[in-house]
Amino acid sequence: MTIFSANLSYRNVSILFVVIALLCIPFADLSIYNVDPWQELRRFGAAILNPDIGDISILLNALLQTLSFALIGVFLGVVCAIPLSYLYRFSMIRGLCAFLRAIHELFWALIFLQVFGLHPLTGILALAIPYAATFAKVYAEIIEEADHSVIKALPSNTGRLNQFFYGLLPDVWQALKTYTSYRFECGLRSSVILGFIGLPTLGFYLESSFMQGDYSYVVVLLLVFYLLIASIRYWLRPLLMPVYFAIAAYTVLTDQHDFKWSNVYRFFTQDIIPSPIRGAKEGSFNDLWHWFSNIMQDQAIPGIINTLLLTQIALVVTGILTLMVYPLISKHFQNRIGQGFGHVALVIMRSTPEYILAFILLQFFGPSMLPAVIALALHNAGIIGHLVGNQSNTLDVRIDAPKGLNLYAYELTPRIYGNFLAYLFYRWEIILRETAIMGLLGIATLGFYIDNAMQDLRFDRALLLILITALLNMSVDAISRLLRRKSTNTPKQR
Repeated sequence: MTIFSANLSYRNVSILFVVIALLCIPFADLSIYNVDPWQELRRFGAAILNPDIGDISILLNALLQTLSFALIGVFLGVVCAIPLSYLYRFSMIRGLCAFLRAIHELFWALIFLQVFGLHPLTGILALAIPYAATFAKVYAEIIEEADHSVIKALPSNTGRLNQFFYGLLPDVWQALKTYTSYRFECGLRSSVILGFIGLPTLGFYLESSFMQGDYSYVVVLLLVFYLLIASIRYWLRPLLMPVYFAIAAYTVLTDQHDFKWSNVYRFFTQDIIPSPIRGAKEGSFNDLWHWFSNIMQDQAIPGIINTLLLTQIALVVTGILTLMVYPLISKHFQNRIGQGFGHVALVIMRSTPEYILAFILLQFFGPSMLPAVIALALHNAGIIGHLVGNQSNTLDVRIDAPKGLNLYAYELTPRIYGNFLAYLFYRWEIILRETAIMGLLGIATLGFYIDNAMQDLRFDRALLLILITALLNMSVDAISRLLRRKSTNTPKQR
Protein backbone atom coordinates (compact mmCIF):
# COMPACT_ATOMS: atom_id res chain seq x y z
CA MET A 1 0.00 0.00 0.00
CA THR A 2 2.87 2.38 0.81
CA ILE A 3 4.57 1.68 -2.50
CA PHE A 4 1.34 2.25 -4.38
CA SER A 5 0.81 5.59 -2.64
CA ALA A 6 4.35 6.69 -3.38
CA ASN A 7 4.02 5.74 -7.06
CA LEU A 8 0.69 7.55 -7.26
CA SER A 9 2.41 10.63 -5.84
CA TYR A 10 5.19 10.36 -8.42
CA ARG A 11 2.59 10.07 -11.17
CA ASN A 12 0.58 13.05 -9.97
CA VAL A 13 3.64 15.27 -9.63
CA SER A 14 4.90 14.24 -13.07
CA ILE A 15 1.53 14.90 -14.71
CA LEU A 16 1.31 18.28 -12.97
CA PHE A 17 4.68 19.40 -14.31
CA VAL A 18 3.97 18.13 -17.83
CA VAL A 19 0.62 19.97 -17.89
CA ILE A 20 2.28 23.19 -16.67
CA ALA A 21 4.92 22.91 -19.40
CA LEU A 22 2.27 22.32 -22.07
CA LEU A 23 0.37 25.38 -20.87
CA CYS A 24 3.59 27.41 -21.11
CA ILE A 25 4.35 26.50 -24.73
CA PRO A 26 1.78 28.83 -26.40
CA PHE A 27 3.25 31.80 -24.52
CA ALA A 28 6.90 30.95 -25.20
CA ASP A 29 8.82 32.10 -28.27
CA LEU A 30 10.12 28.83 -29.74
CA SER A 31 10.49 30.05 -33.32
CA ILE A 32 13.42 29.55 -35.69
CA TYR A 33 14.46 32.97 -37.06
CA ASN A 34 17.37 31.87 -39.20
CA VAL A 35 16.14 31.38 -42.79
CA ASP A 36 18.52 28.46 -43.42
CA PRO A 37 19.97 27.15 -40.13
CA TRP A 38 21.10 23.94 -41.84
CA GLN A 39 23.63 25.83 -43.95
CA GLU A 40 25.42 27.04 -40.82
CA LEU A 41 25.14 23.58 -39.28
CA ARG A 42 26.77 22.08 -42.38
CA ARG A 43 29.61 24.61 -42.10
CA PHE A 44 30.09 23.71 -38.47
CA GLY A 45 30.01 20.00 -39.31
CA ALA A 46 32.67 20.52 -41.98
CA ALA A 47 34.83 22.38 -39.44
CA ILE A 48 34.73 19.35 -37.14
CA LEU A 49 36.54 17.42 -39.86
CA ASN A 50 39.01 20.26 -40.45
CA PRO A 51 40.01 21.84 -37.10
CA ASP A 52 42.53 24.70 -37.09
CA ILE A 53 44.68 25.12 -33.99
CA GLY A 54 45.80 28.64 -34.93
CA ASP A 55 48.31 30.40 -32.66
CA ILE A 56 49.26 27.80 -30.03
CA SER A 57 50.50 30.49 -27.61
CA ILE A 58 47.06 32.16 -27.51
CA LEU A 59 45.39 28.81 -26.91
CA LEU A 60 47.78 27.91 -24.08
CA ASN A 61 47.34 31.31 -22.45
CA ALA A 62 43.53 30.98 -22.60
CA LEU A 63 43.79 27.51 -21.07
CA LEU A 64 46.09 28.79 -18.32
CA GLN A 65 43.77 31.70 -17.53
CA THR A 66 40.78 29.33 -17.36
CA LEU A 67 42.57 27.04 -14.93
CA SER A 68 43.88 29.94 -12.84
CA PHE A 69 40.49 31.54 -12.26
CA ALA A 70 38.94 28.17 -11.41
CA LEU A 71 41.73 27.14 -9.03
CA ILE A 72 41.87 30.39 -7.08
CA GLY A 73 38.11 30.96 -7.08
CA VAL A 74 37.30 27.46 -5.84
CA PHE A 75 40.15 27.56 -3.30
CA LEU A 76 38.88 30.82 -1.78
CA GLY A 77 35.38 29.35 -1.80
CA VAL A 78 36.57 26.36 0.22
CA VAL A 79 38.52 28.55 2.68
CA CYS A 80 35.47 30.75 3.32
CA ALA A 81 33.13 27.77 3.48
CA ILE A 82 34.95 26.10 6.38
CA PRO A 83 33.86 28.64 9.05
CA LEU A 84 30.48 29.13 7.34
CA SER A 85 29.76 25.39 7.48
CA TYR A 86 30.53 25.42 11.21
CA LEU A 87 28.02 28.27 11.68
CA TYR A 88 25.48 26.87 9.22
CA ARG A 89 23.18 25.75 12.04
CA PHE A 90 22.25 29.41 12.58
CA SER A 91 19.31 30.52 10.44
CA MET A 92 20.97 33.86 9.58
CA ILE A 93 23.98 32.08 8.07
CA ARG A 94 21.75 29.65 6.17
CA GLY A 95 19.76 32.55 4.74
CA LEU A 96 22.92 34.45 3.79
CA CYS A 97 24.36 31.41 1.99
CA ALA A 98 21.06 30.74 0.21
CA PHE A 99 21.04 34.32 -1.04
CA LEU A 100 24.69 34.33 -2.16
CA ARG A 101 24.40 31.09 -4.13
CA ALA A 102 21.08 32.16 -5.69
CA ILE A 103 22.95 34.79 -7.73
CA HIS A 104 24.66 33.27 -10.75
CA GLU A 105 28.40 33.64 -11.21
CA LEU A 106 27.86 35.73 -14.35
CA PHE A 107 25.69 38.20 -12.45
CA TRP A 108 28.37 38.47 -9.76
CA ALA A 109 30.88 39.03 -12.56
CA LEU A 110 28.75 41.80 -14.07
CA ILE A 111 28.60 43.52 -10.66
CA PHE A 112 32.36 43.30 -10.07
CA LEU A 113 33.05 44.32 -13.65
CA GLN A 114 31.62 47.75 -12.81
CA VAL A 115 33.82 47.94 -9.70
CA PHE A 116 37.15 46.42 -10.79
CA GLY A 117 36.87 46.37 -14.57
CA LEU A 118 38.65 43.45 -16.26
CA HIS A 119 40.93 43.00 -13.25
CA PRO A 120 41.39 39.35 -12.17
CA LEU A 121 39.47 40.14 -8.96
CA THR A 122 36.32 40.30 -11.07
CA GLY A 123 36.57 36.65 -12.08
CA ILE A 124 37.96 35.36 -8.80
CA LEU A 125 35.27 36.93 -6.61
CA ALA A 126 32.53 36.00 -9.08
CA LEU A 127 33.46 32.35 -8.53
CA ALA A 128 34.49 32.47 -4.87
CA ILE A 129 31.33 34.05 -3.42
CA PRO A 130 28.62 31.69 -4.74
CA TYR A 131 30.92 28.69 -4.42
CA ALA A 132 31.65 29.50 -0.76
CA ALA A 133 27.91 29.53 -0.06
CA THR A 134 27.41 26.23 -1.89
CA PHE A 135 30.38 24.57 -0.18
CA ALA A 136 29.14 25.75 3.22
CA LYS A 137 25.72 24.15 2.67
CA VAL A 138 27.06 20.83 1.40
CA TYR A 139 29.91 20.58 3.92
CA ALA A 140 27.44 21.21 6.74
CA GLU A 141 25.11 18.50 5.41
CA ILE A 142 27.96 15.99 5.02
CA ILE A 143 29.11 16.62 8.59
CA GLU A 144 25.55 16.47 9.89
CA GLU A 145 24.94 13.11 8.22
CA ALA A 146 28.24 11.63 9.48
CA ASP A 147 28.50 9.05 12.24
CA HIS A 148 28.89 11.02 15.51
CA SER A 149 29.33 7.95 17.69
CA VAL A 150 33.12 8.30 17.53
CA ILE A 151 32.92 11.67 19.27
CA LYS A 152 31.16 10.07 22.24
CA ALA A 153 34.11 7.74 22.70
CA LEU A 154 36.54 10.65 23.03
CA PRO A 155 37.44 12.02 26.49
CA SER A 156 34.81 14.43 27.84
CA ASN A 157 37.27 17.33 27.97
CA THR A 158 38.13 17.08 24.26
CA GLY A 159 37.71 20.44 22.55
CA ARG A 160 35.38 20.96 19.58
CA LEU A 161 38.28 21.40 17.18
CA ASN A 162 39.89 18.14 18.28
CA GLN A 163 36.51 16.42 18.13
CA PHE A 164 36.21 17.42 14.50
CA PHE A 165 39.76 16.46 13.45
CA TYR A 166 39.92 13.16 15.33
CA GLY A 167 36.26 12.18 15.44
CA LEU A 168 34.49 13.45 12.31
CA LEU A 169 37.08 14.33 9.69
CA PRO A 170 38.31 10.75 9.03
CA ASP A 171 34.70 9.69 8.41
CA VAL A 172 33.73 12.57 6.11
CA TRP A 173 37.05 13.23 4.39
CA GLN A 174 36.32 11.14 1.30
CA ALA A 175 32.89 12.75 0.81
CA LEU A 176 34.35 16.24 1.24
CA LYS A 177 37.16 15.52 -1.21
CA THR A 178 34.82 13.99 -3.79
CA TYR A 179 32.38 16.89 -3.67
CA THR A 180 35.18 19.48 -3.81
CA SER A 181 36.60 17.78 -6.91
CA TYR A 182 33.16 17.83 -8.51
CA ARG A 183 32.73 21.54 -7.76
CA PHE A 184 36.16 22.24 -9.24
CA GLU A 185 34.90 20.71 -12.48
CA CYS A 186 31.92 23.08 -12.23
CA GLY A 187 34.39 25.89 -11.54
CA LEU A 188 36.18 25.15 -14.81
CA ARG A 189 32.90 25.45 -16.70
CA SER A 190 32.11 28.72 -14.91
CA SER A 191 35.60 30.02 -15.62
CA VAL A 192 35.13 29.40 -19.33
CA ILE A 193 31.82 31.32 -19.29
CA LEU A 194 33.52 34.32 -17.67
CA GLY A 195 35.21 34.84 -21.01
CA PHE A 196 31.90 36.04 -22.41
CA ILE A 197 32.17 39.24 -20.35
CA GLY A 198 35.72 39.93 -21.51
CA LEU A 199 38.01 37.97 -19.19
CA PRO A 200 40.72 36.12 -21.18
CA THR A 201 39.50 32.56 -20.64
CA LEU A 202 38.55 30.02 -23.30
CA GLY A 203 35.06 31.52 -23.52
CA PHE A 204 36.42 34.86 -24.74
CA TYR A 205 38.11 33.27 -27.75
CA LEU A 206 35.18 30.93 -28.30
CA GLU A 207 32.78 33.87 -28.60
CA SER A 208 35.06 35.97 -30.81
CA SER A 209 35.85 33.03 -33.11
CA PHE A 210 32.20 32.16 -33.49
CA MET A 211 31.23 35.74 -34.27
CA GLN A 212 33.95 35.79 -36.95
CA GLY A 213 32.69 32.53 -38.43
CA ASP A 214 35.97 30.75 -37.64
CA TYR A 215 34.31 27.43 -36.85
CA SER A 216 37.53 25.46 -37.26
CA TYR A 217 39.04 27.28 -34.27
CA VAL A 218 35.78 26.94 -32.33
CA VAL A 219 36.06 23.17 -32.74
CA VAL A 220 39.62 23.24 -31.38
CA LEU A 221 38.58 25.28 -28.35
CA LEU A 222 35.70 22.91 -27.59
CA LEU A 223 37.93 19.85 -27.97
CA VAL A 224 40.53 21.35 -25.62
CA PHE A 225 37.81 22.05 -23.08
CA TYR A 226 36.40 18.50 -23.32
CA LEU A 227 39.88 17.02 -22.90
CA LEU A 228 40.49 19.27 -19.90
CA ILE A 229 37.29 18.05 -18.21
CA ALA A 230 37.75 14.41 -19.17
CA SER A 231 41.34 14.29 -17.86
CA ILE A 232 40.71 15.90 -14.44
CA ARG A 233 41.12 12.60 -12.64
CA TYR A 234 44.63 12.26 -14.03
CA TRP A 235 46.09 15.71 -13.36
CA LEU A 236 44.14 16.92 -10.30
CA ARG A 237 46.48 15.44 -7.70
CA PRO A 238 46.79 16.75 -4.10
CA LEU A 239 50.60 16.66 -4.24
CA LEU A 240 50.60 18.91 -7.30
CA MET A 241 48.17 21.48 -5.91
CA PRO A 242 50.89 23.80 -4.45
CA VAL A 243 52.53 23.92 -7.89
CA TYR A 244 49.19 24.65 -9.56
CA PHE A 245 48.37 27.43 -7.11
CA ALA A 246 51.78 29.02 -7.54
CA ILE A 247 51.35 29.08 -11.33
CA ALA A 248 47.77 30.34 -11.03
CA ALA A 249 48.75 33.11 -8.60
CA TYR A 250 51.60 34.21 -10.86
CA THR A 251 49.26 34.21 -13.86
CA VAL A 252 46.62 36.46 -12.31
CA LEU A 253 48.91 38.67 -10.20
CA THR A 254 51.02 39.65 -13.21
CA ASP A 255 47.92 40.88 -15.03
CA GLN A 256 48.40 44.52 -16.03
CA HIS A 257 44.80 45.64 -15.48
CA ASP A 258 44.39 48.22 -12.74
CA PHE A 259 41.47 49.72 -10.91
CA LYS A 260 40.86 52.79 -8.78
CA TRP A 261 39.52 52.56 -5.25
CA SER A 262 37.53 55.69 -6.00
CA ASN A 263 35.47 53.58 -8.45
CA VAL A 264 34.74 51.10 -5.67
CA TYR A 265 33.66 53.88 -3.32
CA ARG A 266 31.48 55.53 -5.95
CA PHE A 267 29.82 52.25 -6.91
CA PHE A 268 28.70 51.44 -3.36
CA THR A 269 27.85 54.99 -2.26
CA GLN A 270 26.26 56.35 -5.43
CA ASP A 271 25.81 54.03 -8.40
CA ILE A 272 23.67 51.37 -6.72
CA ILE A 273 21.59 53.85 -4.69
CA PRO A 274 18.10 54.18 -6.27
CA SER A 275 18.15 57.31 -8.44
CA PRO A 276 15.17 59.03 -6.70
CA ILE A 277 17.07 59.16 -3.39
CA ARG A 278 20.60 59.57 -4.75
CA GLY A 279 22.72 62.65 -4.10
CA ALA A 280 22.23 65.65 -1.90
CA LYS A 281 18.65 66.26 -2.97
CA GLU A 282 16.41 63.85 -1.12
CA GLY A 283 13.73 62.17 -3.14
CA SER A 284 10.24 61.57 -1.81
CA PHE A 285 8.69 58.22 -1.06
CA ASN A 286 6.35 58.71 -4.02
CA ASP A 287 9.31 59.16 -6.37
CA LEU A 288 10.93 55.99 -5.04
CA TRP A 289 7.69 54.03 -5.37
CA HIS A 290 7.20 55.31 -8.93
CA TRP A 291 10.78 54.22 -9.80
CA PHE A 292 10.20 50.77 -8.29
CA SER A 293 6.76 50.21 -9.86
CA ASN A 294 8.00 51.22 -13.32
CA ILE A 295 10.84 48.71 -13.14
CA MET A 296 8.50 45.99 -11.91
CA GLN A 297 5.91 46.65 -14.61
CA ASP A 298 8.21 47.21 -17.58
CA GLN A 299 11.07 44.82 -16.83
CA ALA A 300 10.84 42.62 -13.74
CA ILE A 301 7.40 41.07 -14.34
CA PRO A 302 7.97 40.37 -18.08
CA GLY A 303 11.42 38.99 -17.19
CA ILE A 304 10.03 36.78 -14.41
CA ILE A 305 7.28 35.43 -16.70
CA ASN A 306 9.71 34.58 -19.50
CA THR A 307 12.20 33.09 -17.03
CA LEU A 308 9.54 30.83 -15.53
CA LEU A 309 8.14 29.87 -18.95
CA LEU A 310 11.56 28.84 -20.21
CA THR A 311 12.43 27.09 -16.94
CA GLN A 312 9.31 24.94 -16.83
CA ILE A 313 9.55 23.89 -20.48
CA ALA A 314 13.27 23.10 -20.13
CA LEU A 315 12.64 21.16 -16.91
CA VAL A 316 10.08 18.84 -18.49
CA VAL A 317 12.15 18.39 -21.68
CA THR A 318 15.11 17.54 -19.42
CA GLY A 319 13.05 14.88 -17.67
CA ILE A 320 11.85 13.34 -20.94
CA LEU A 321 15.34 13.37 -22.44
CA THR A 322 16.81 11.84 -19.27
CA LEU A 323 14.42 8.90 -19.48
CA MET A 324 15.48 8.46 -23.10
CA VAL A 325 19.27 8.57 -22.55
CA TYR A 326 19.87 6.72 -19.30
CA PRO A 327 19.65 3.30 -21.05
CA LEU A 328 22.74 4.33 -23.06
CA ILE A 329 24.94 3.48 -20.06
CA SER A 330 22.80 0.76 -18.48
CA LYS A 331 24.15 -2.79 -18.55
CA HIS A 332 20.59 -4.05 -18.91
CA PHE A 333 20.35 -2.53 -22.40
CA GLN A 334 23.94 -2.17 -23.66
CA ASN A 335 27.04 -4.34 -23.93
CA ARG A 336 30.40 -2.96 -22.80
CA ILE A 337 31.11 -1.29 -26.13
CA GLY A 338 27.66 0.30 -26.21
CA GLN A 339 28.06 1.51 -22.64
CA GLY A 340 31.40 3.06 -23.55
CA PHE A 341 29.88 5.07 -26.39
CA GLY A 342 26.98 5.98 -24.10
CA HIS A 343 29.34 7.29 -21.44
CA VAL A 344 31.17 9.42 -24.03
CA ALA A 345 27.87 10.89 -25.24
CA LEU A 346 26.73 11.76 -21.71
CA VAL A 347 30.14 13.22 -20.82
CA ILE A 348 29.92 15.58 -23.81
CA MET A 349 26.34 16.51 -22.89
CA ARG A 350 27.06 17.31 -19.24
CA SER A 351 30.49 18.85 -19.82
CA THR A 352 29.26 21.52 -22.23
CA PRO A 353 28.05 24.55 -20.22
CA GLU A 354 24.45 25.46 -20.99
CA TYR A 355 25.43 29.05 -21.73
CA ILE A 356 28.00 28.05 -24.36
CA LEU A 357 25.69 25.51 -25.97
CA ALA A 358 22.85 28.07 -26.08
CA PHE A 359 25.23 30.64 -27.59
CA ILE A 360 26.21 28.20 -30.34
CA LEU A 361 22.61 27.22 -31.09
CA LEU A 362 21.54 30.86 -31.17
CA GLN A 363 23.88 31.40 -34.12
CA PHE A 364 22.04 28.64 -35.98
CA PHE A 365 18.39 29.18 -34.97
CA GLY A 366 18.19 32.85 -34.00
CA PRO A 367 17.34 34.60 -30.68
CA SER A 368 14.33 32.62 -29.49
CA MET A 369 13.84 30.41 -26.44
CA LEU A 370 14.34 27.24 -28.50
CA PRO A 371 18.19 27.21 -28.33
CA ALA A 372 18.02 27.77 -24.56
CA VAL A 373 15.52 24.92 -24.09
CA ILE A 374 17.72 22.55 -26.11
CA ALA A 375 20.90 23.65 -24.29
CA LEU A 376 19.40 23.36 -20.82
CA ALA A 377 17.83 19.99 -21.58
CA LEU A 378 20.96 18.46 -23.10
CA HIS A 379 23.26 19.55 -20.26
CA ASN A 380 20.97 18.58 -17.39
CA ALA A 381 19.80 15.34 -19.01
CA GLY A 382 23.45 14.40 -19.36
CA ILE A 383 23.96 14.89 -15.62
CA ILE A 384 20.78 13.17 -14.44
CA GLY A 385 21.03 10.45 -17.08
CA HIS A 386 24.52 9.61 -15.80
CA LEU A 387 23.26 9.37 -12.21
CA VAL A 388 20.16 7.26 -12.84
CA GLY A 389 21.92 5.16 -15.46
CA ASN A 390 24.57 4.23 -12.90
CA GLN A 391 21.81 3.50 -10.39
CA SER A 392 20.16 1.12 -12.86
CA ASN A 393 23.47 -0.79 -13.05
CA THR A 394 23.20 -1.57 -9.32
CA LEU A 395 19.78 -3.19 -9.75
CA ASP A 396 19.32 -6.91 -10.29
CA VAL A 397 16.47 -8.28 -12.34
CA ARG A 398 14.76 -11.67 -12.27
CA ILE A 399 15.90 -14.41 -14.59
CA ASP A 400 12.45 -14.41 -16.16
CA ALA A 401 12.29 -10.59 -16.37
CA PRO A 402 10.95 -9.11 -19.63
CA LYS A 403 13.33 -7.77 -22.26
CA GLY A 404 13.62 -4.58 -24.27
CA LEU A 405 10.85 -2.02 -23.94
CA ASN A 406 8.95 -4.06 -21.34
CA LEU A 407 12.07 -4.29 -19.17
CA TYR A 408 12.49 -0.53 -19.49
CA ALA A 409 8.87 0.45 -18.82
CA TYR A 410 7.76 -2.10 -16.22
CA GLU A 411 10.92 -3.17 -14.40
CA LEU A 412 13.78 -0.64 -14.31
CA THR A 413 12.20 2.79 -14.79
CA PRO A 414 9.63 2.36 -11.97
CA ARG A 415 12.46 1.34 -9.60
CA ILE A 416 14.63 4.38 -10.36
CA TYR A 417 11.79 6.88 -10.78
CA GLY A 418 11.90 8.19 -7.21
CA ASN A 419 15.57 9.12 -7.45
CA PHE A 420 15.00 10.45 -10.97
CA LEU A 421 12.38 12.90 -9.67
CA ALA A 422 14.59 13.89 -6.74
CA TYR A 423 17.48 14.72 -9.08
CA LEU A 424 15.12 16.58 -11.42
CA PHE A 425 13.70 18.69 -8.57
CA TYR A 426 17.22 19.46 -7.42
CA ARG A 427 18.20 20.62 -10.92
CA TRP A 428 15.03 22.76 -11.10
CA GLU A 429 16.60 25.63 -9.15
CA ILE A 430 19.82 25.27 -11.13
CA ILE A 431 17.91 25.39 -14.43
CA LEU A 432 16.21 28.56 -13.22
CA ARG A 433 19.59 30.17 -12.43
CA GLU A 434 20.87 29.26 -15.88
CA THR A 435 17.65 30.43 -17.54
CA ALA A 436 18.05 33.88 -16.00
CA ILE A 437 21.54 34.36 -17.48
CA MET A 438 20.32 33.33 -20.93
CA GLY A 439 19.11 36.92 -21.13
CA LEU A 440 22.71 38.00 -21.67
CA LEU A 441 22.45 36.22 -25.04
CA GLY A 442 19.41 38.25 -26.07
CA ILE A 443 16.61 36.01 -24.79
CA ALA A 444 14.07 38.11 -22.87
CA THR A 445 14.57 36.54 -19.43
CA LEU A 446 15.60 38.54 -16.36
CA GLY A 447 19.21 38.55 -17.48
CA PHE A 448 18.24 40.47 -20.62
CA TYR A 449 16.95 43.41 -18.57
CA ILE A 450 19.89 43.20 -16.17
CA ASP A 451 22.36 43.35 -19.05
CA ASN A 452 20.54 46.31 -20.62
CA ALA A 453 20.59 48.18 -17.31
CA MET A 454 24.33 47.52 -16.95
CA GLN A 455 25.01 48.78 -20.47
CA ASP A 456 22.97 51.92 -19.78
CA LEU A 457 24.99 52.44 -16.56
CA ARG A 458 21.80 52.20 -14.49
CA PHE A 459 23.37 50.08 -11.82
CA ASP A 460 20.63 50.75 -9.27
CA ARG A 461 18.09 49.21 -11.65
CA ALA A 462 20.41 46.28 -12.43
CA LEU A 463 20.98 45.55 -8.74
CA LEU A 464 17.24 45.54 -8.04
CA LEU A 465 16.66 43.06 -10.89
CA ILE A 466 19.51 40.86 -9.61
CA LEU A 467 17.92 40.86 -6.14
CA ILE A 468 14.60 39.85 -7.70
CA THR A 469 16.38 37.04 -9.55
CA ALA A 470 17.90 35.82 -6.29
CA LEU A 471 14.55 35.84 -4.50
CA LEU A 472 12.95 33.95 -7.39
CA ASN A 473 15.71 31.32 -7.21
CA MET A 474 15.33 30.98 -3.46
CA SER A 475 11.56 30.52 -3.83
CA VAL A 476 11.91 27.79 -6.45
CA ASP A 477 14.61 26.10 -4.35
CA ALA A 478 12.25 26.05 -1.36
CA ILE A 479 9.43 24.58 -3.47
CA SER A 480 11.73 21.91 -4.92
CA ARG A 481 12.91 20.90 -1.43
CA LEU A 482 9.30 20.62 -0.31
CA LEU A 483 8.41 18.44 -3.31
CA ARG A 484 11.43 16.20 -2.70
CA ARG A 485 10.31 15.64 0.87
CA LYS A 486 6.66 15.11 0.02
CA SER A 487 6.89 13.00 -3.09
CA THR A 488 10.04 10.91 -2.58
CA ASN A 489 11.83 9.02 0.14
CA THR A 490 15.28 9.60 -1.27
CA PRO A 491 18.18 11.16 0.69
CA LYS A 492 19.24 14.75 0.27
CA GLN A 493 20.58 15.57 -3.17
CA ARG A 494 23.48 17.92 -3.69
